[in-house]
Amino acid sequence: MRLRDQAAEIDLARFNGSAWLTITGLALIYGLSNLLLALAWWDLLDQFGVRPSRRWTIKVYGMSQIAKYVPGNIMHLAGRQALGLAAGLPGWPLAKSTAWELGLIAATGALFGTLTLPLLAPGFSTTVALVLFLVALGGAAAMLWHIIGPPVARALGWYTVFLAISGALFVALIRLVDATTAGSETLLLPVIGAYVLAWLAGLVTPGAPAGVGVRELVLLALLKGSVGQTELLLAVLLGRLVTVGGDVAFLGMALMMNVKNETG
Repeated sequence: MRLRDQAAEIDLARFNGSAWLTITGLALIYGLSNLLLALAWWDLLDQFGVRPSRRWTIKVYGMSQIAKYVPGNIMHLAGRQALGLAAGLPGWPLAKSTAWELGLIAATGALFGTLTLPLLAPGFSTTVALVLFLVALGGAAAMLWHIIGPPVARALGWYTVFLAISGALFVALIRLVDATTAGSETLLLPVIGAYVLAWLAGLVTPGAPAGVGVRELVLLALLKGSVGQTELLLAVLLGRLVTVGGDVAFLGMALMMNVKNETG
């Protein structure tokens, strides 16, 4: 609805070849960052006693991940389970790794919510928000390491880096469309936090393929007043273009990988 109402104000022709090259580069970076998600899954499988090769894990993750765009928002998970079973891996550890993946990445995304406090409470220090985030993240990692196991703590680290990269890419898009508004360093961390929260909302919403619509709605709500509405809408649109392009690039990389054995 927002796109329809403000379509006349969105001018993609404003971008020259250099800008589109930048957008393509951001999509490739996002595609490569998906490797971090695959590595996290590899660590979770290791936690539950399944040790496939790293290359097999990346290939299967890349092949199945594109199915998140199928309505229902669960086909990538079901596909990964099916591919694992077809390769001879035990079903219960596979299922547990998926459950832990969803819970752990959701918890990691929630930690990023502390970075949005300056947006929700004007005057709240960005530095304090960052300290709260780091303390919470460090405490969570230490607890997982000692109570659950080092592989799960490492998975938390992979998810943290992936989400931070995703948020930073969105910041780059905002600066591409509105360098003046997004030039303030005080907006850097809150925008990253807002993007991650929006990503999390799309992740946990049943039925929405890859969180389409949900992620965009949350971003528009959180960043309203901090970034111009037309510029924000354009950045959100480009953000979806970057993530879709990155997921397709990751799929292509996975399909080209030659995996000869599953157990490494």
